[in-house]
Amino acid sequence: MPPPPERRDQPRIKVKVPVELHFEDNDTPYRCATSDLSLFGCYIESLFPFPVDTPVELKLQANATLLILGKIVTCDPQVGNGIQFVKMLPEDLEELRTFLDEIQKEAAEKEAAEQEAAWKTLQEKNKK
Repeated sequence: MPPPPERRDQPRIKVKVPVELHFEDNDTPYRCATSDLSLFGCYIESLFPFPVDTPVELKLQANATLLILGKIVTCDPQVGNGIQFVKMLPEDLEELRTFLDEIQKEAAEKEAAEQEAAWKTLQEKNKK
């Protein structure tokens, strides 16, 4: 069976970023980390995920602390939650965009370096 079609506007990047979730009915923040992140949402792992449509305030620790209003859009029992970002200040959105661009650039540079190292190793083996 093929995977479901992609519904996201922006690709999610696999990155662990500290985040605090704040819920209306609870004064205690839920501290966790993203498992992936995009401009418009993230996924958090949790053994006890929250119900779909639950509103949430996020404090995301990228290069700076970003304040985001979101809502739970997926609930995977004993796995986690997908969170859609609903509202964010323009400067926080730009900060997140810069952070994600940096992460993607670092990943691309690392991949290129690994490919170059593998190519050199292969060439050395072929010389012997």
